[in-house]
Amino acid sequence: MSDSPLKVNCPTCGKIVIWNEESPYRPFCSKRCQLIDLGEWADEEKRIPSSGELSESEEWSEDE
Repeated sequence: MSDSPLKVNCPTCGKIVIWNEESPYRPFCSKRCQLIDLGEWADEEKRIPSSGELSESEEWSEDE
């Protein structure tokens, strides 16, 4: 096993982030990237699909 720290890419900007206590916003590189990601979730630009989610061709009607 290697002793080198785990390195990941920031999900927002792609910058390399070392996964340790010195990177308080991990997996993000900064507070700014963390807030951008949070904003995308809040605006529903991102979401976790459910197993019963409708496809784009299917729509809910008012009767359902």
